[in-house]
Amino acid sequence: MRSARFRRARTASALTLVSALTLTALSACGTSSSNDGDTGSQGSGNSDPAAPLDPKTKVTLTIDCMPPTAKAAELKEWKEDVAAFNKTYPNITIQGRSTAGQCLEPPRFTAMLKAKSQPDVFYTYFTDLPQVLDNDGAQDISAYVTDKTVPLLKDIDPDVLNSLKQDGKLYGLPTSNYRMGLLVNRKLFQQAGLNPDTPPRTWDEVRSAAKKIAGLGNGVAGFGEYSAGNTGGWHFTAQMFSIGGEVVDASGKKAAFNNDLGKQVATNLHAMRWQDDSMGKTQLLKWGDLQKQIATDKLGMFLAAPDDIAYMVQQLGAKYENFGMGPIPGEKSTLAGGNSYMVKKGISADKVKAAVAWLNFKNLTVGKGQFDWSRTKADNLPVGVPQPNFWLNASKTKDDAARVQHATMPIANFKAYMDNPVAGKTEPPKAQEVYKVLDDVMSGLLTNKDADIAKLLATAETQVNQVLATQ
Repeated sequence: MRSARFRRARTASALTLVSALTLTALSACGTSSSNDGDTGSQGSGNSDPAAPLDPKTKVTLTIDCMPPTAKAAELKEWKEDVAAFNKTYPNITIQGRSTAGQCLEPPRFTAMLKAKSQPDVFYTYFTDLPQVLDNDGAQDISAYVTDKTVPLLKDIDPDVLNSLKQDGKLYGLPTSNYRMGLLVNRKLFQQAGLNPDTPPRTWDEVRSAAKKIAGLGNGVAGFGEYSAGNTGGWHFTAQMFSIGGEVVDASGKKAAFNNDLGKQVATNLHAMRWQDDSMGKTQLLKWGDLQKQIATDKLGMFLAAPDDIAYMVQQLGAKYENFGMGPIPGEKSTLAGGNSYMVKKGISADKVKAAVAWLNFKNLTVGKGQFDWSRTKADNLPVGVPQPNFWLNASKTKDDAARVQHATMPIANFKAYMDNPVAGKTEPPKAQEVYKVLDDVMSGLLTNKDADIAKLLATAETQVNQVLATQ
């Protein structure tokens, strides 16, 4: 499953490794020995980019993020989709590239862009668009993406597509999206006398519930937060958004968190940590730590994307029925993001058409590819997590019904989250560098009982302004 969690593992400090990184060839898997270039390819004869791909066209496409052999079910589905795609386009050779770890690791990704060694169709996070364009790495596919080449285009959430646009030009197509909410441990909620079907909707309610859960003892924390590896800054941003605040102003050139709303977020966290003792004594946590805590019934709730649940079940041995979700407390807006594929700049028009055709089949067709929920269930993969879900109109109705029909988890546990959608907001400019600065705010709040909140915010404001000034 292509997951929002991959993006969250990114760190700005990792970018410093680029100079020391030696590019290694990613393992390639395909059905042909054709090379990656266009030499010897048979063109379609139609130069109109908006025209659908001619089935007679013969090209080879290299594509990122093919599941590794360790993910046997996902790899099986990939191969099935290639075979099904080739029934319509028998002359398109798909050469999948896989890695043993994450599909996108920042140092490798940055080095790849600089070396112009990305595959024809390469995997990105929504927030990677500026970096990709700075390196002149992606093809403008606006003319190639129409309701003829992507029939359900009108049913894709415009906010999701806008995340992949700059100056009105489209540079990618989505594979998944997420909006952060409040993930809860249903067992601990019930033990503390709380109703897991109605998670807290305000930060005051979060604080009250956290105290009750922490009161269970045995090392249980009521609410958890990150404060390392850029994830602390990421969550500080989410909390700011949730109460109507910003981290960077509309100009993109100035910090916007050293104000009453920023102090509200910081004061509440400091009080929960030190006055209420409801956040646990172990701090400086990063992505993966809170998941382990809540999966082992040591944490009552934390901010997360819905796919964290699938990760905890598949990787940590947890049970689906133990988790639920509500909207992000405050509900003014929530941090949104996702993953996509972009097309390498400079490849032939036929390759671009083939790329759009493949992405449409694999990722953008209700009932097929990644949205073939019947197959997903049969392969013992999760069905029912409310993402990726970028559909609108009739497509959403059809896809939602299929998710319910083939669900492998109690989808009622997500009802509060699904019934109370919160507007999504994208990450700030230079997000990872901003988050690295804001990590210091979070770690200061959660590790120092005598933290000077005003000083923490003022220092971070100065540093973020310096980061933004270098754009």
